[in-house]
Amino acid sequence: MSAPAEALPAPVGLARIGPEEVGILADFSHAFAATLDIGETLRRAVVQIAEHMNAEAAAVFLVDPAAGDIECRACAGPVDVVGLRVQRGRGIVGRAIEENRVQMVRDTRTDPDHLGDQRGFQTRSILCAPLHTAEGAIGALQVLNKRDGALFDSHDADVLRLLAVPTALALNNARLTRELVEQNRIKREFQLARQMQKTLLPARRKDYPVTALNLPAREISGDFYDYFDLPDGRIAFCLGDVAGKGMDAALLMVRASSCLRWAGRDAAPPGEWLARVNRELCETVTRGMFVCVVAGYYDQRSSMVELSNGGFPPLLLRRADERVQELRADGPPLGIVPDYVYESARFALAGGSLYAFSDGVTDVRGPERRPIGIEGVRALIERVSGLSPRARVRAIVGQLRKMSLADDTTLMLIADDRAEPRLLGRIDGSSDPENLRSVRRKVAAIASDLGYDEDARGRIVLAVDEAVANVIRHAYGGCCDGRFELAIWLDADALRFELRDWAAPVDPGRIKPRDLSECRPGGLGINLIDSVMDRWLFRQPEDGHGNQLTMIKRLP
Repeated sequence: MSAPAEALPAPVGLARIGPEEVGILADFSHAFAATLDIGETLRRAVVQIAEHMNAEAAAVFLVDPAAGDIECRACAGPVDVVGLRVQRGRGIVGRAIEENRVQMVRDTRTDPDHLGDQRGFQTRSILCAPLHTAEGAIGALQVLNKRDGALFDSHDADVLRLLAVPTALALNNARLTRELVEQNRIKREFQLARQMQKTLLPARRKDYPVTALNLPAREISGDFYDYFDLPDGRIAFCLGDVAGKGMDAALLMVRASSCLRWAGRDAAPPGEWLARVNRELCETVTRGMFVCVVAGYYDQRSSMVELSNGGFPPLLLRRADERVQELRADGPPLGIVPDYVYESARFALAGGSLYAFSDGVTDVRGPERRPIGIEGVRALIERVSGLSPRARVRAIVGQLRKMSLADDTTLMLIADDRAEPRLLGRIDGSSDPENLRSVRRKVAAIASDLGYDEDARGRIVLAVDEAVANVIRHAYGGCCDGRFELAIWLDADALRFELRDWAAPVDPGRIKPRDLSECRPGGLGINLIDSVMDRWLFRQPEDGHGNQLTMIKRLP
């Protein structure tokens, strides 16, 4: 049996191409160059090809890169086969594409790759030319059956191969044009998304205790931050990092940021604030996506910070005495566990600074191409500690820019740079023992706000209660007509109690802890104060009236 098909060589015999072929080639090239609507041009082209080559039918097949098969995109003839799909490598058209050579089948009955007649059309002979590009064949031109019953010859093969050249060029240019248009569309969408993200960031404010910067690794960022004033004078703040990249992460960032601002306006405790947003995100966020968030409030008047951490990297609290403490997350990211109960933490800045940053900061690659980690961030903080808050943030981000950014980088600083003491509370009352109850409540509340644990709070309350009781019992002899004043101050690193009375002056030299070897009742109040407080001092006020006891307890 003779060979079922001929795989013809690539060079075109130009000597066999006549003026008519040159004319149709020029028409083809002009038609493809004049429009970007390749679909309509192909439909017209296959009609011209069928007529010029005196074929009963013609078709254009293109490779579908996504599906991996071959699809008919345009056809001419008695049967419409547009949309017909053939597996890659199968059929005569698949063979032409795989071998990247013209296939001429004079009798389809003898060709093992012939897939049979399609939709009632009887195929006797086939001529198929690949659409060749620099990246390989992207499809094929195919003509079926000469109308006069003759067979396709080498001249027909040269003509079809010649017509395949502008067809392949036009298709490839159209693909590149579509890709460029799509890239420009995506770029515009990214630019719009970035502009929208920027509008969500709060405006920088001069002499404001909260400052932040966002440095996206790409066009858009999955990080965000926000801060705003509450009616009670506190500042609400939040910082978030969305898992993932691209447009999905950007849209989730917008949603999470909006939800946090909406929920934060109610000034609920930080744990409840996160829980409310978490429930909302769990109902709407695509599975597998989540948001790491830290959110809370800062009160400038008392220097108190109250916050809750949902999966965010450790915060760094730099005290006024240069101690640095890590504050780790105590809850999962938002969008994972619907009913999680987030805890809140309270502490005083007291002249210190609180640094919150996304994991893009710790993931920055240093000179050795290794992440700088939390220790590297500590070193950066120490390096800029002498600058103003805003200058510190700019300097840290400036140092990060000199390294290799692997992820979105966001940094927030809450700074309490005022050195003067803060008055946290004052009780000015008579020497009536009933006032001891108010003293204990006030001291317990302030100690709790400053983060002392239950045992330390109890000891502090007991020591202050004993000091005020001594004033009532000893300075005023139990008389309720006397007067005392207790002022509670927050210093840079300690809680200070100033207890003043207007009784008869007492020699400061007599106020000292008792020798515990003496077997006698009472007189242990100073011993208790001495054991609880870090420092204490008894002296006469500057105006010479009464007595003053100062007790100092270091912040936890």
